[in-house]
Amino acid sequence: MARLLQAPPKFQPSEWDIANKMQCASTESQKSRSERMIAESQRLLDEIEKTTQKTQSDVNKKIEQRWEEIKFWKQELNNKLEQIVHETEVLLTFKTRLEKSLESCKEPLVIAQKCLLNRQRRAGIDLVHDEVERELVKEAEVLQGVIALLERTLEQTNEQIRLNRSAKYNLEMDLKDKFTALMIDDYCASLTNNTPDIRYADNAVKIEGNFVSPEDWLDFSNINVEKADKQRYNSLALRALIGGILSQTANDIRKQCEMVNVAFRNRVKEVKDAKHKLETLLAMVMDETASQEKNIAALKKAIADKEGPVKVAQTRLEARNHRPNVELCYDTVQYRLTSEVQEITKNIQRQDILAQAETELKGLSRQQLSLEEEIQVKANTLYIDEVLCMQMRESVYINSF
Repeated sequence: MARLLQAPPKFQPSEWDIANKMQCASTESQKSRSERMIAESQRLLDEIEKTTQKTQSDVNKKIEQRWEEIKFWKQELNNKLEQIVHETEVLLTFKTRLEKSLESCKEPLVIAQKCLLNRQRRAGIDLVHDEVERELVKEAEVLQGVIALLERTLEQTNEQIRLNRSAKYNLEMDLKDKFTALMIDDYCASLTNNTPDIRYADNAVKIEGNFVSPEDWLDFSNINVEKADKQRYNSLALRALIGGILSQTANDIRKQCEMVNVAFRNRVKEVKDAKHKLETLLAMVMDETASQEKNIAALKKAIADKEGPVKVAQTRLEARNHRPNVELCYDTVQYRLTSEVQEITKNIQRQDILAQAETELKGLSRQQLSLEEEIQVKANTLYIDEVLCMQMRESVYINSF
């Protein structure tokens, strides 16, 4: 209890003086360090502010440059898109021309085949492999070749349209991405330190695995542009090819069609001439038949007319053969009657020309029948060629699509 009430120790004046001096020195030292820190902090703040402003300004400039670069490529892609869209539309019109041309070839081919089929109905000697048939076969071959060529070209055109649309799709997708990128960079360019909706974003500086390099970005659009150009050039070349094919095939078909028509006209003229000659011959044969019939009638009448005289002469001879005894004399009467019978009999026998005349009449009848049959054959050929085929071919019109 006595120790608790013991007074605290007393310091010497010198100790108090030293303590005061040390406190002042410590305070001054702390103050100096604080002032240096304030100065350093201010300098650092100024440096940071300048760096931040410079960096932000540089970023703004980079955003602007990037915006211009994206805008340039967006315009370039848009130009290529317009070109490929226009080219595809034009190519579609060429496709329509091909389809119309292909469709127009079907009727001439059917007509050529019908003509060949109809001409199989020619009869007799007229069933000949003539110039008309050769030209018809050639026409069918030309049309079949043209149809095959147009079908292959149409397939090629459809494939080119597909490739054009594929290039168009790639451009549209790239343009869509470019538009989105421009919108985002526009938004980024509009942001300032005082913009209300700025915020902290966690992991904002993290580089994702799907980031591409600027070179890859540039190559991507370059490839899309190059593909579009390539397909457009291919499409232009194909259109030139289609134009040439349409023109050439139309000329080939038109030329062959005219060759067939000329062959038909020449053949019809030949058949008409032959038919006319046959009809002339038939008229001659019919006239000759009539003359021969008259001749046979005259011969028969002449023979009939000799029956009376020969009967009279033979009756007389028969009667005089019954003269009695010496009266049965070979007198001048008997001699003359005998010579009369011989003369008339000889003349009748000379008229075996009747059989020849009748043979000739039969020959004329056979010739008449043959000519009539041949004329009918020619008439049938003319009906097939001039009526069935040539009239059917009048509907053939070769358009240049």
